[in-house]
Amino acid sequence: MNGMGLYEERNTWVHRSDPVTKLFYGITVSAIPYILPYMGVAAFFLCLNILLLVLAKVFKKILPILFLSFFLMLSIVIVHGIFHPDNRTPLFSAGGIHFYREGLSLAALLIIRLLNMICGFGVVVLTTKPDLLVNGLVQTGLSPRIGYVIHSVFRIIPQMAATVNKIKDAQRARGVETEGNLLTRAKALFPLLVPVIMSSLIATKERTMALELRGFGSKGKRTFLKEYEEGRYSRQARWFFLLLLFGSAVWRVLI
Repeated sequence: MNGMGLYEERNTWVHRSDPVTKLFYGITVSAIPYILPYMGVAAFFLCLNILLLVLAKVFKKILPILFLSFFLMLSIVIVHGIFHPDNRTPLFSAGGIHFYREGLSLAALLIIRLLNMICGFGVVVLTTKPDLLVNGLVQTGLSPRIGYVIHSVFRIIPQMAATVNKIKDAQRARGVETEGNLLTRAKALFPLLVPVIMSSLIATKERTMALELRGFGSKGKRTFLKEYEEGRYSRQARWFFLLLLFGSAVWRVLI
C-alpha cells in the first residue's frame, strides 16, 4: 500500500484524466442505475467500469474490495430470494427452502448495482491522487473543510490498515497469538482493537493541532502550491455527466 491512499501509480490515460471530472464520472455511473431501475442499465455501467479498470491496469486491486462485499451479496440473495413480499413463482429449492423468481430478480439487480458502485468509485480512487483531486475541488469553489473530509475518506482505509499491521507486529513480538483458527483470531481481537482505537483518537487530535498551526481555519484568501489545470474537455465532460443525471431523473418521472 503506498503513501497516497488507495491510489495505484500507472501510466495510463485514465490516470492522466482530470481528477474532478473522474469524480463526476464516479457519481454519475453509480447514481444512474439507482435512478433507472433496469437490469440492462446497471449491467452496462458495470461493464464500462470494469473496462476502465482493465485499461487503467488496476482491476486486480479492486478484487479484494469485491471479495469483502461477498457476504453482503449473499445476504441480499437469501433475504430477497426467500422473504420478499412479492415472491410468487418458485424457482428452485435448497434444503427444503424455496427461492422465488421475483426475489432473485430483484437481488440480481441490487447486486449488480452494488458491484457497479464499487467499480465506479474504484475507477476514481485507484487512478486519482487524493491531493490532486481535493486541490482541484477547492480551487473550483469547494469549501476547504469539505475538501479535507473527502481527503480523509480517501486515506482512512490505508491508514487504518497500516496501523493494524503495526499493532499486530507489536503484539506478535510480545507473544500474543494473532494467527490461526477462528477461535485464536477472536481471542486476539480485543487486544488488537483497543490499541487501534486509541491510536486513531491520538492521530485525530494530532492532525487537528497540525491543521490549526498551518492556518486551516484562516478566513483570508488562500494560495496554492500547485495551481489546478483543467483538462481540455473536462468542463464539457462534467456538463455531460450532469445532463445525463438530469435526463435520467426526468425519464424516471415521466415513465
